[in-house]
Amino acid sequence: MSTVNFSVPDDVKALFNATFEGQNKSAIIAELMREAVEREHQRRRRQQAYARILARRESAPAFTETQLRAAREEGRP
Repeated sequence: MSTVNFSVPDDVKALFNATFEGQNKSAIIAELMREAVEREHQRRRRQQAYARILARRESAPAFTETQLRAAREEGRP
């Protein structure tokens, strides 16, 4: 297992220690790091999906409002 050193503001350290008093703080920090990694992976996937959507829009056919209205009317029972 590795040791990691981070500098954090004193107020954050105090709040963390008070909140998680009596608990395995190393395990808590490890879980928080896992969650941060997963959030970043999700953010990147969303960003890539957004870029793909924008790229597809560039080559998507354009329709006028009249054409869209006609299609909606056709699709109604």
